[in-house]
Amino acid sequence: MLTVNAYAATSATEPLAPTTIERRDLGPDDVLIDIRFSGICHSDIHTARSEWGPTPYPIVVGHEIAGVVREVGSAVTKFAVGDRVGVGCLVDSCRECDNCRKGLEQYCLKGSTGTYGGVGRDGEPTQGGYSQAIVVAEAFVLRIPDGIELDAAAPLLCAGITTYSPLRHWNAGPGRRVAVIGMGGLGHMAVKLAHAMGAEVTVLSQSLKKREDGLRLGADNYYATSDEETFRELAGSFDLIINTVSATLDMDAYLRLLAVDGTLVNVGAPEKPLSVHAFSLIPARRSFAGSNIGGIAETQEMLDFCAEHGLGAEIEVIPAEKINEAYERVLASDVRYRFVIDASTF
Repeated sequence: MLTVNAYAATSATEPLAPTTIERRDLGPDDVLIDIRFSGICHSDIHTARSEWGPTPYPIVVGHEIAGVVREVGSAVTKFAVGDRVGVGCLVDSCRECDNCRKGLEQYCLKGSTGTYGGVGRDGEPTQGGYSQAIVVAEAFVLRIPDGIELDAAAPLLCAGITTYSPLRHWNAGPGRRVAVIGMGGLGHMAVKLAHAMGAEVTVLSQSLKKREDGLRLGADNYYATSDEETFRELAGSFDLIINTVSATLDMDAYLRLLAVDGTLVNVGAPEKPLSVHAFSLIPARRSFAGSNIGGIAETQEMLDFCAEHGLGAEIEVIPAEKINEAYERVLASDVRYRFVIDASTF
């Protein structure tokens, strides 16, 4: 087994700290990846702090992984040593159920295996990307196109696919009016992607402090939700709203911004339940939906789309010693727009 340096959470209240972990021996279908960059996702913070339920400590989080292939198993055919690759939120699934056969591994009926916090086929807990290297089954490794720098590509493996999937599923494109709630790690990618798809894009943010960034990244309009006039002016305006924030919002107010047959899709995951009044939906045949990342094929499609359109995340690269500081800055919305850890510093 390979021993690598990592950063781990040991409890819900202690800061993340340096440690070492073991990676499984390379199997015939496995790929050993030297991690170059690992993005910091709000999900990492929720998990490290047991905000979504009990966490199996100690845990190494991180599911926005970009790196280079060091070694491949004897049966691997898709990747070779030196390839630029990525790993997202999944490292396995049953591969047999209806959803898996359809390329919807994120909705595996038997439960997919998360990059961290899950249990691998070897029976050991899965540990994520805040580390120097990782061993992943070939079927769950993504190819990062040459047109995207590895550091800017890392957040695409979660923030990118989490927003790309609902935009594609609900047909964002020319003639469609798309609103994005929140201008953060997910929100800024939703703006870039929806604009590249040809939709008319509006950002709904608490304030106007990021307005210049929003317009630069592709938004056509930018409104402050702290201004009550915003909700009166935009009533019935949108075909699709992507809610990227992990906070408890007045969902009824946002649902009333949808046109007839419009859909509000939640990709942010707040700790507390969201309340929705039936009459925010019924009068205009509106839908309130949720969406989870994407399958492996769709994630590869997203990466290729980003390369074709010159898209990557807006990032701030940090050394491992600043992870805990970065967590506090994420919670304070003090990052534009995704922290990425330089894995050489683990």
